[in-house]
Amino acid sequence: MDQLEQALQRVLAFRKERDWEKFHNPKDASLTLVLEATEVMEHFQWKNEAEMKEYVKTHKEEIGDELADVVYWILLLSHDLNIDLFDAFEKKMKKNEAKYPVEKAKGVATKYDKL
Repeated sequence: MDQLEQALQRVLAFRKERDWEKFHNPKDASLTLVLEATEVMEHFQWKNEAEMKEYVKTHKEEIGDELADVVYWILLLSHDLNIDLFDAFEKKMKKNEAKYPVEKAKGVATKYDKL
């Protein structure tokens, strides 16, 4: 069993032990995913580049906790919706590669429809 599968099994066991399945519908799970992602963003709000670099050095654990919460909800939601995360990732990367060809996108932060 790979690390991702182990993490998923741990998430599922955690939820089952607490009888929380009844609360985890796609709407509420996706809302919670977004809320957890905003908690990651809070660590960087109102900081310039130098402040962010310094902050990361001293707050890695807290940032890691928030990133782990995001992973928790991604794993749970993909499981509940029966979406193969790696398959979805591979398909999305192929779409991204087509939308952002290296020869047009290299070194620029322009959206694909403006390249």
